[in-house]
Amino acid sequence: MGIQWRDSLSVGVEVIDKQHKELLMRFDRLLTACEEGKGTAELKKLLSFLEEYVVTHFKDEEALQLLRRYPGYEEHRAQHASFVSRIKELREETDRDGISTHHVLETNNMLLKWLLNHISKVDTKLGAYLNSGTP
Repeated sequence: MGIQWRDSLSVGVEVIDKQHKELLMRFDRLLTACEEGKGTAELKKLLSFLEEYVVTHFKDEEALQLLRRYPGYEEHRAQHASFVSRIKELREETDRDGISTHHVLETNNMLLKWLLNHISKVDTKLGAYLNSGTP
């Protein structure tokens, strides 16, 4: 199966692109682990990574948006908050109930939607704005 970085996902801001590449690499690890029947073990690692990743990555993105007075800031920030909330819910569920196939599938679905709807659309729109020279 696998998932890899494509230049069409580039925001054009090195630090953001590097963070997105790391997220895709981690997502790919989960997909590979699922193919090998080891998805539940990999999910625990991924959720720990995501808890730290979202704090750093979203802070960096939002700081750039504020600095450049990005007009879509509030909506973008709301999407980040929703993603953080879902990661927290998944973490709480897996801590309470243990990791199940349901959680692996839910995380795969969530990350795929994030890739397709947020990174490839919302973040690339942000990148176009940041790279347009608009103050």
